[in-house]
Amino acid sequence: MSTRSLGKGRRVNAIQQDERLQRKASSNRKRVVSSQDAYLWALRVAFLSYLLQPRARRVQHIPAPAKPIQRSTTSMNDLMKDFSLIRDSKSTKFPHGFMGELDKRITGVLIGKEKMPEYSDALVKRTFAVFLNEFKETKFRKSMEKDRRVEDLLLIFFSNATKELQKGKAHDDDSWKLMVDRHVALFIRLVSSTLKDHGWVTDRPELSHRLQTMEKKLLVHDQDLAADSQRNGGAGGSTIEVEVPRSYEIKDMPLALVVSRIFNVSYSQVQSDVNAYKSVWTEKTALQDLKAYQTNLSLNTGKTLNNEDFDTEEAFESWKKTEIPDLSQMMLAIMQSNPELAKSTSGGINLPQFKPSGPTSDSGYSSYSDNSRKLSEQSEAGSYVIDQPVDMSGLSLNHKSEEQDAPYTFIPPDPRSYYRAVLKEALMYDLKDQDLQPSEATADVPPIKLLSKESAELLNEVAVRWRVPQFSRMVLFLDVIREKYERREIELETLDAAFNYIKEPPVDGKKGSRTSVQISLFDRTKWTIADYALNQNILSTLHDALLRDLFELMLLVYDSKPPPIGPVMYILTEHVYDDPLFSKAPEDLDAFTEELRDALRHRAREVYQEHLAKVLPSDSEQWEFFHVIELGKAVVKLCERIQKRYRKNPEIMGVSPLSVLVEEMLPAYAADARDLVARIMDLAQSRGEEVPIQDGFDLYRELVEIRRVHADALPDQKFGFHIEEQLQAFVWRWIASTDANLIGWIENAVKQDDFRVRTEHPNNIPTDDERHSVSAIDIFRSFNQSIEQIVQLNWDDDVQYAKFMTALSKSIGAGVARYCELIEQRFTKEMDRVTPEQEAAARQTRQEKWMQLAKETWSNKDKIEPFQFLPESFVKLNNIEYVMLQLDKLEKEINVDACADVLKKNEPPVAHRQRKADNYVFTIKIIEAEDLKACDINGLSDPYVVLGDEYQKRLAKTRVIYGNLNPRWDETIDITTQGPLNIIATIWDWDTLGDHDCVGRTSLKLDPSHFRDFMPREYWLDLDTQGRLLLRVSMEGERDDIQFYFGKAFRTLKRTERDMTRKITDKLSAYIHHCLSRRALKAILSKGISISSVSSYFQRNRPQSVVQGPTQLDVANALKPLFNYFDDNFAIMKQTLTDSAMVMVMTRLWKEVLVTIESLLIPPLSDKPSQQRPLTQHELDIVFKWLQMLFEFFNAIDEDTGFANGVPTEVLKSPKFFELQTLNFFYNESTEDLIRTSESMAAATAARHHSRLAAPGNPHGMGFGGAAGLMGLPTRKHKTVMLSRNLGTMRKAKEDKRKEAQADPNDDVILRILRMRPEAERYLKDRSRQKERLAAAAAAEMIVRQSLNAGGGRMAGTLR
Repeated sequence: MSTRSLGKGRRVNAIQQDERLQRKASSNRKRVVSSQDAYLWALRVAFLSYLLQPRARRVQHIPAPAKPIQRSTTSMNDLMKDFSLIRDSKSTKFPHGFMGELDKRITGVLIGKEKMPEYSDALVKRTFAVFLNEFKETKFRKSMEKDRRVEDLLLIFFSNATKELQKGKAHDDDSWKLMVDRHVALFIRLVSSTLKDHGWVTDRPELSHRLQTMEKKLLVHDQDLAADSQRNGGAGGSTIEVEVPRSYEIKDMPLALVVSRIFNVSYSQVQSDVNAYKSVWTEKTALQDLKAYQTNLSLNTGKTLNNEDFDTEEAFESWKKTEIPDLSQMMLAIMQSNPELAKSTSGGINLPQFKPSGPTSDSGYSSYSDNSRKLSEQSEAGSYVIDQPVDMSGLSLNHKSEEQDAPYTFIPPDPRSYYRAVLKEALMYDLKDQDLQPSEATADVPPIKLLSKESAELLNEVAVRWRVPQFSRMVLFLDVIREKYERREIELETLDAAFNYIKEPPVDGKKGSRTSVQISLFDRTKWTIADYALNQNILSTLHDALLRDLFELMLLVYDSKPPPIGPVMYILTEHVYDDPLFSKAPEDLDAFTEELRDALRHRAREVYQEHLAKVLPSDSEQWEFFHVIELGKAVVKLCERIQKRYRKNPEIMGVSPLSVLVEEMLPAYAADARDLVARIMDLAQSRGEEVPIQDGFDLYRELVEIRRVHADALPDQKFGFHIEEQLQAFVWRWIASTDANLIGWIENAVKQDDFRVRTEHPNNIPTDDERHSVSAIDIFRSFNQSIEQIVQLNWDDDVQYAKFMTALSKSIGAGVARYCELIEQRFTKEMDRVTPEQEAAARQTRQEKWMQLAKETWSNKDKIEPFQFLPESFVKLNNIEYVMLQLDKLEKEINVDACADVLKKNEPPVAHRQRKADNYVFTIKIIEAEDLKACDINGLSDPYVVLGDEYQKRLAKTRVIYGNLNPRWDETIDITTQGPLNIIATIWDWDTLGDHDCVGRTSLKLDPSHFRDFMPREYWLDLDTQGRLLLRVSMEGERDDIQFYFGKAFRTLKRTERDMTRKITDKLSAYIHHCLSRRALKAILSKGISISSVSSYFQRNRPQSVVQGPTQLDVANALKPLFNYFDDNFAIMKQTLTDSAMVMVMTRLWKEVLVTIESLLIPPLSDKPSQQRPLTQHELDIVFKWLQMLFEFFNAIDEDTGFANGVPTEVLKSPKFFELQTLNFFYNESTEDLIRTSESMAAATAARHHSRLAAPGNPHGMGFGGAAGLMGLPTRKHKTVMLSRNLGTMRKAKEDKRKEAQADPNDDVILRILRMRPEAERYLKDRSRQKERLAAAAAAEMIVRQSLNAGGGRMAGTLR
């Protein structure tokens, strides 16, 4: 806008320099035209239009005279005058292609093909032939096809007919003239017929009508068309057309009627005024006005527009160039209307003549009516139209030149002011006219309801008579519109229509070309200074008025249904700011912008107060969170509505309604919400009530949404209060409620579960996803719902959110532990159920039991029936697996590591932390026992371990190991304590019937101060009877840490899964021990032993006979019962267990197989000699063949595909498997070689320990017992809770353990072999003391190193 306003060029600069613009503008405002004056001057023009209208004609009969009369011909000029009156330019021209069709018709007349009989006359054909020769002339034909003017064609035919029919006639013989009329009439008839035959009449109805009228006029005097006897009833005579005399009545004056209506003057008064002035308002007076105006224009007297009225001489000359021809045409039109005026002139007037070879010129005068025609269609009757230029400079009305100073009769003293007055009255009248219909829309002009057709005709006639230029009319029209709008008499639509009307350039009919006058309308360099100044003033005034209305509309933008602002902005943008004449710079609008912004701020505050009063009860005792929520919703809804409403145009005149709204409402709401929430919670507390949790959650969601809007709109301004800080109590209450109810939910889920496989189609094999029961699904539905409730809040404080998740993780961990406890209780009960044989045995007497035992021993019973596992037991194992997978999924969804990182980064310094009660988690692994007391009649025991505290509270119980005095349990439990705790370990012998026997007791004190290095320790504890028990103990501080809680839950699940799997495999282990025993080896070898070999037991020095060992088939047949037993049990498991659970059970069985085979080969690790004898080479070969067969059985390679269907190969090839492979290498070595090998490996181990101490790490080693065992030396790294926080960390820890075992070989296998060599007793004791010293030194150095690294404060930072 500023660029356009500053770049108006030389013209505006010149205007500003000489101040003519202000002078002309001020002089233009001085004249005030009364309505009466405007009425009289408009009436003159209306009356003159009536005088210049073609007179109506009527048919009049003339009786036949007694003697022949002399006929007079019809004037061709009069006939041509009819065509000049055609207002439709389309009807003054023939259609394209007409000349060719006319040529064919005329040719048909000449050759006799014309059907109409009147063209068969020879004289007619001769006349048409002469015309055809002229018509076919190339230059003329080209000119006719280009212009297609009706007058040109008729004049040429008239000229040729006159010449041809005049030949041979006497000078005083005028009879041929009537024949000319007849031939011209026949030519016109032929033209009309051609138009009609080709359908061109429809597009040119006025042309067709004029041609018919002309034909009738030409045939009026043709006495040969009818017999005399048929005229006047046989009396003869003729009829002619005569002009109807003027009535001078208002009803016959269309424009006078228009003047009467718009000025509200009565009919009689108008008639009286016309009668009073008709002697003065004559054609002659009008002609005198034009001549005087022409003279004043030539002399530049100042009574017309002159060069002082224009900015440049070029502009004045351009206007004058179009003005002079217009004056001449107007004077010619007056003289044609009243030929007597032409006779009274003394000068010669050059009437328009047809010049076929000369160029035609379009009159600029006709352009003055174009814009008026855009408002409405013109009536057929018009006062004048001349399409050819005419020179009227020689016209003289015999008046003296000194009368040139006399005022005009028809031109008012200030035409612009009078035109504006008439325009104003016409517009006022038409706008009030309810019956006025909008004009029809065209391609360039939309439908406009401004002026009626009659008003437009009057204004056009007034402007032409008063010589008001077209551009002045446009400016004056806009000025009147401006005045109406300022007074609120018109709407914005009318103002827009007015602007569009004056902007639409009128288009000429010739291929859309514009005349020079039309183009000058929009070239403001050609305007007068007064019009230019007025246009500027109009734009400035309208701008102020539009800003006034815009200001009022902007104050309503926050209403539910505000009036649209678009129309005002559209007019400002499209019609004011885009106009180069608009002179205000953007800086001028700054004051308006600031005022508007201040007003909008005030209005926004009012709107907020209205919402506040509407939503909030007047009594504070009735306030609830609901009211705060509703107020927030109202605020957000209003902001969203305003944002949506002004999305396309967010700023209006530099002011954003949305920005102003949020700047006022959101901070106000934030402050009020803070105070309201605090007040509501205080009131509830004073009443001893609690606000419902859901209300707090709903309030938080609403406040967060408002804060989001606040952040988007006001990024640099903080929200009024910390929502999370004030509402976190509701989340903690929700978590506490969840924690209190979670155990109940889990117990109900387990209670209602029947632990059956879920399948939609009972006949189909269930998929893995269907092999867990509903309780596992239900508990995680509860977990997920609890977490989702907080997640859906989108809590915006990361530290608080991490604390919430930590608290929920603790509850979930407790819930998982309770679920595992309930599942394991039911599982154990199902696995330990009494069989029918056991029930029968329970009813036997002691003597019957001895007899049954002797009978079974005598019969050497080998067949053991498979255990009848219940499907629901396997479903419970599937449930544990499913819960573990879901917990891992939940851990990823919560993003546990991220929560832990957030809390770690934001935890306070150590000095500022609140002292909490220390909780420590002791992990006790019950590994094995040695040399237990035999409690059964078979010389064995069925031991299991029970751990309790000093108050006789049971803490844990292991599974039963049947028939073993050196059992290995490898079971782990967790004990949580806040200080030292004495635990008592009791080993019991399990009996099917009766009380269980005590094998032995021992105790251990768990003191956190002994485990400040958090390293695991192993304790060999001597029993009070005989034998000893090996425990591995580790400790870690129980932390309020989300990773710790998840790790603890995963470890609980894993232990439950492992214990349940062990209970399953324990049911199979008895038969595994039976089939893979020294007794089985003996049975195989007995088939190939001779008598001499038997006697070798008594004669050790006698050499044995060489015998052949068992065949491969014998070895395989020995395992066949075990394989069948496995197949029978696996078939039962496969029906219910998932594939992964099945592999897990088989893997556990494989471990049991490896341990059983290992126990066949070597005794456990100890510093004491063993009574177990080594196997012979035959026995050793059989054992390793068994190992390979069992490997292939558990791997289950598909012969067709080559894929393993059982336990994967990498799982089967465990460290224990490789130890057994290594055992085969050392088994038969001599004692000396084994000791040397052990010493070298011990030296290598010591070197590795020494190198590891130089870098962070844990010492490795294994205690044998004795004093070191009682002290509990540190051992290798154990599985902490943090390493079990998800399945990924658990898999990684397991893989690290495997790699560690493979990368750190030791001499344990050799030491176990040496236990079966009595001569190695001393070396075993020395080696045991050496290992104890290495482990103690490594532990001491590690403790010192950790203390130095922690700077003396390690325990303060770790044991919180």
